[in-house]
Amino acid sequence: MPAKQLSSIGIGTYLGNADEATDLSYTRAIVRAVQLGVNVIDTAANYRFQRSERSIGEALKILANEHGVPREELVICTKGGYLPFDGAPPRNVAQYVNETFVKPGIASFEDFVGGGHCMTPAYLQNQLDQSLRNMGLDSVDVYYVHNPESQLPHVSEQEFYARLKRAFERLEENRKQGKLVHYGVATWNGFRMPPNSGQHHSLTRMVEIAREVGGDGHGFRFIQLPFNVRMPEGTSVIEEAQQLGVSVVTSASLLQGRIPPQTAIEFVRSTPGITTALIGMSRVEHVEENLATDLHG
Repeated sequence: MPAKQLSSIGIGTYLGNADEATDLSYTRAIVRAVQLGVNVIDTAANYRFQRSERSIGEALKILANEHGVPREELVICTKGGYLPFDGAPPRNVAQYVNETFVKPGIASFEDFVGGGHCMTPAYLQNQLDQSLRNMGLDSVDVYYVHNPESQLPHVSEQEFYARLKRAFERLEENRKQGKLVHYGVATWNGFRMPPNSGQHHSLTRMVEIAREVGGDGHGFRFIQLPFNVRMPEGTSVIEEAQQLGVSVVTSASLLQGRIPPQTAIEFVRSTPGITTALIGMSRVEHVEENLATDLHG
């Protein structure tokens, strides 16, 4: 299990315009959130076309240089799997993929399912290294395979788990190199769909795969899934995770603003087995409103 104490609320960085004003706003929001007790910062390569990771990088510099917050106190989480683009969507996606991934030999066009999702070892390596550069870090605390269920409409279940195993093998290698501490999967539908749906993830099977490639000390220690008062379908997997020694981080805690913040936060925090509830907060005002509660309660 993770050695660090994780705050019960984390800051998410998914939504917002891909512009400099939003970049700056996120940086300020992250700094304020940490000042108010948050230590879990969540992002992904594709969030705002890599801009969210770069905003975190700026915030980390400010926190270290101006506020004396050591890196070791923070839990930085990012994800790889989707095409990230660079600052803005390209005019020609195929050309971007060709220039960025195919020509350098990182991935073939065939490696991308549905036009935008890839989880081959070489691709995840490229994305992890890019994320570390974006945030100015040597290591992240949690690296998620992002929405692996995106693969399921395109490959058999057997092939899906074979691909996941190869991904986990590469992530275990990166643990040994010190580039990440833990890894996991961040999902939208995978843990909420019934087993016979064709879109279901078996957490038990994922842990078994991690144990195969990493032994009992494997790094598969986190899952992320949406969970809120209107989306409670993940209750059973949250219970399963507790038994398997996997920490649960929830997304969409406020259903993107459609549930009153304090009601939503208390619902998630009162659910046994949830380590951290993520809340997307792109402005200091959001941070101060949403964190009007004890983060370690």
